[in-house]
Amino acid sequence: MIIDGKQAAADLRAELAIEVKQLRQEKNITPGLTVVLVGEDPASQVYVRNKVKQTREVGMISEQIKLPTETSQDDLLAILDKLNNDPSVHGILVQLPLPQHIDESTIIAAIVPEKDVDGFHAMNSGRLVNGEAGALIPCTPQGCIILAKKHLGDDLSGQHAVVIGRSNIVGKPVALLLLQENCTVTIAHSRTKNLAEICKQADILVAAVGRPEFVQADWVKAGATVIDVGINRIELDGKTKLVGDVDYAAVADVCGAITPVPGGVGPMTIACLLKNTVEAARRFG
Repeated sequence: MIIDGKQAAADLRAELAIEVKQLRQEKNITPGLTVVLVGEDPASQVYVRNKVKQTREVGMISEQIKLPTETSQDDLLAILDKLNNDPSVHGILVQLPLPQHIDESTIIAAIVPEKDVDGFHAMNSGRLVNGEAGALIPCTPQGCIILAKKHLGDDLSGQHAVVIGRSNIVGKPVALLLLQENCTVTIAHSRTKNLAEICKQADILVAAVGRPEFVQADWVKAGATVIDVGINRIELDGKTKLVGDVDYAAVADVCGAITPVPGGVGPMTIACLLKNTVEAARRFG
């Protein structure tokens, strides 16, 4: 079975459009997202355009602030301070990566946690670790859980989940979310010994290691649910091809369900960004 991330994202956006309309009618609040882009990175420009477009399609206010590469860290911090204090802005996202002269951790910390719709602020991370209410949860991990439930249903209790990857953006938070779903969770990574054997124990396998087609068919238990977070560009016959962290063609013959690349986790990331913005606006009201 192919888990269709495009359809899941479209379903979530349709739900959010209804929530946005209700917020406007009941509380006179229109959720607002401001995306800040520093520099001319082509991939970042595409991501930002898609975020702005989809935000507006569900009836939200979306603003984009484009800044030149040479923008100083102090100037960026001053802009964030204004956005923090603007009541019409409910979500703030600074597109990563930033130019080398700007410290990403300083910028993330400068966004008030209540508007940190990326879910990267230490306050939101800490709430997630502690299982506290009120955390804005990183978007890609949220999307992973939603897609797993598309195949397995809402109750993931007792499933053995193996997460390959330990990043603060995906690996760690998705492992915490799986724990909250009452899964038994193993966090592995590229230096894990006997990695293939560990992966083969997984009922749910989340690949977020950043290596093209890293996970092979003989790593996967028959019938497992495979969530492929990877987005890697490889050269094939003189052309560029987008592939995940899983050898899709081989693994699809073994597993019970798998997310494709593209069209799997990627669309859910933006949809969950909109979800976080609506949630931030609801709390504001």
